[in-house]
Amino acid sequence: MKHRFLALFLLVATAAGAQKITRKDSLQGGLRPERTAFDVRHYNLDVRLDVSKKTLLGYNDIAFVMTTTASRIQLDLFDNMKIDSIVMDGRKLKYKREYHAVFINFPSPLEKDSKHTLRFHYHGAPLIAKNAPWDGGFVFSQDGNGKPWIGVAVQGTGASLWYPVKDSQSDEPEDGATVAISVPDGLVGVSNGRFVKSEPSGDGYTKWSWRVVNPINNYDITLNVGDYVHFGETHGTLDLDYYVLRENEEKARRHFEIVKPMLDCFQSKFGPYPFPEDGYKLVETPYLGMEHQSAVAYGNQYRNGYLGMDISGTGYGSSWDYIIVHESGHEWFGNSITSEDIADMWIHEGFTCYTETVFVECTQGKAAADAYNFGQRGNIDNDKPIIGPYGVNREGSGDMYPKGANMLNTIRNIINDDGKWWNLLYEFSTTFRHKIINTETVVAFFNEKTGMDLTHVFNQYLRHKEIPVLELRRSGEFVEYRWDATEPGFDMPIDVTWNGKTARLAPTSEWKLIKLKISSINAIDVQVQHFLVNVRKL
Repeated sequence: MKHRFLALFLLVATAAGAQKITRKDSLQGGLRPERTAFDVRHYNLDVRLDVSKKTLLGYNDIAFVMTTTASRIQLDLFDNMKIDSIVMDGRKLKYKREYHAVFINFPSPLEKDSKHTLRFHYHGAPLIAKNAPWDGGFVFSQDGNGKPWIGVAVQGTGASLWYPVKDSQSDEPEDGATVAISVPDGLVGVSNGRFVKSEPSGDGYTKWSWRVVNPINNYDITLNVGDYVHFGETHGTLDLDYYVLRENEEKARRHFEIVKPMLDCFQSKFGPYPFPEDGYKLVETPYLGMEHQSAVAYGNQYRNGYLGMDISGTGYGSSWDYIIVHESGHEWFGNSITSEDIADMWIHEGFTCYTETVFVECTQGKAAADAYNFGQRGNIDNDKPIIGPYGVNREGSGDMYPKGANMLNTIRNIINDDGKWWNLLYEFSTTFRHKIINTETVVAFFNEKTGMDLTHVFNQYLRHKEIPVLELRRSGEFVEYRWDATEPGFDMPIDVTWNGKTARLAPTSEWKLIKLKISSINAIDVQVQHFLVNVRKL
């Protein structure tokens, strides 16, 4: 039975995968010259939210440097939002809209390496999510006291849903972002990074200002509005801050104690927290959760598991809060290490799903972690490849979560040396800290550091929907074995046991012979808990 988390995600992913690829998709997901001609350095976003009308207005100052000489660039803003003006150096710029793309023309070409800042004024009623965070948009809700409670989540759908931006994961502002949120007096506006100040506007609104100094994904930039109370502490040198509804402060103080041992676990395995300058923050939201960098969205209702459920079905996921652990794991995988194209979102979700297993191992031991990881296989559909089509803003299968995690655990067992495995993950996380990468980068790194060619392994699990099948058959008094796999040249080693003995086999697509003294082919036990495979005994 599918857990609601995966069932809903897969429903959305399947529907998206069935859609025909259009010009609109290519404009949103592609890297054409108008996008690669400039590199964003900083966003300065200033918005005013009309809660009753569910509209916003504001501007984004976009600082950028030209990577080549060009007279036109592409920014993005959903076409239901209105452009008021785009101004640079005191002059209004001409532009042309095509779907969500905004092509901006300069009076004369901007020279390579020249630095500029334009101000993009806009207003409108942003999309309201039907089922956040699986479909993007704003959530307008109320807390238990009837006060407004608002959030936004846009992963996959696009950050340009609510603010003008270069809406591609291929470019993050190296110098971070500042976000100012003006909301009705009596409410608190919370965004990413460090709190700077709050200023009453004198017209019934208060502006809340925040600053991020690290690079940040555009879909991670967020706003949260509510009757929040704040409390915090330090853990080592890291500041921990929590913004929760006033009615939930007492339970939050107890429940969020998980954060410190979780951070200890992740920092020991993946390296120091990637954004210490911006702090670590949990913000209570009217939707389940999202990995908003340094402002992790939390909506798991102060329950352990996933809304009270253990998604592994083993019991090992029932003693900790799934959303806190999973979304915080994204600070390393997805926020610090980012995929260039959302077709490679497995880099975010596969590694982060594996951080759940890592947390179980830190707190409950390796046997529990193996059981938890194995239990997640019940959520794998094998419906289509994990990697989606490139350049069209399209993800692959929702299997990127549990299948991605099980692929990584399989690679751990191929390496068969836990010391090397943990060193590999640590070095991977720190080498690509604050970097944008793709699948080829991951594979090349793993191949180099392990001294193994794992290309066929990655390809089988990421580029094909089928799980490899180990075939076994009797051949006289011996046993033959081979792989039945869709990836050409698939040659993953695997362990088998018989009569209390363990052997590592090196199957290929051709039958090989092993001299095993067994009474029956069924006496051979393939270690499927450690390797994501199926077994066919002929």
